[in-house]
Amino acid sequence: MSCIEKMDHEILLANSSFKEAKEFIKKNFKEVYYVDPGYKLFDIYMIGISDIPIAVDEDYLVFPYTKPCHGTFVLKIKGDEELSKLKSK
Repeated sequence: MSCIEKMDHEILLANSSFKEAKEFIKKNFKEVYYVDPGYKLFDIYMIGISDIPIAVDEDYLVFPYTKPCHGTFVLKIKGDEELSKLKSK
């Protein structure tokens, strides 16, 4: 299992609610895909409330990452093979 914290990432929005993170992604990115809670991204199961937005920004994925007891963050991580997996969904 991967650890997001050990991956090269950029935090675009910190300590927010899931709703705030979702709105941030919808407002700031044009190419947005929606997945269900439990969708596996970077070998991590996504936590959220229905239709979790994942944006594509060139070669990067932008998504809400909920860390229990710490809140939700919007992260930007190089997409690699996850990009094609997401687009084919």
